[in-house]
Amino acid sequence: MKYTVSIEIALPRENVVQMLADPEHMPKWLHGLVLHEPLSGVHGQVGATSRVVFQMGQQQMECTETITRREPVDLCGIPSESIVHFDREIVGKGMWSAVRERLIDAGPETTLWESESEYRFSGLLMRLVGLFMPAAFRKQSQQHMQDFKAFAEQGKDVREAKR
Repeated sequence: MKYTVSIEIALPRENVVQMLADPEHMPKWLHGLVLHEPLSGVHGQVGATSRVVFQMGQQQMECTETITRREPVDLCGIPSESIVHFDREIVGKGMWSAVRERLIDAGPETTLWESESEYRFSGLLMRLVGLFMPAAFRKQSQQHMQDFKAFAEQGKDVREAKR
């Protein structure tokens, strides 16, 4: 299963990139995040791995995230014509996912964030979930982007919001 979602954020790209790269901000916009624990490497750098735990209703999902691309490596003073890439692989029970993020300078005060996701499932239960609920994955990705936008533009913290 593959899909792409996008959103415009009313902030300069360098600000958006810095917020997305800061692990301290993740719980403020990534709803359901219980833990994002570095296992090896430097957070956000290519090759770094982290243990990630999400709470979804009564279920917890644990995954291993590996950073597979970060361009440019230095996130300061990025030329406006350059596209920032953050790619990662996520592996959990019955699931493999690749997420390719692109942050594009859409103007002096606007950033376009495009996110391409690909999922592969193993095991009967996860295959059924992927087969019958593909829209739920897309909707969750779009919600994470909207939550980030609200955090970045207005300082809204998902931990304080009612769902």
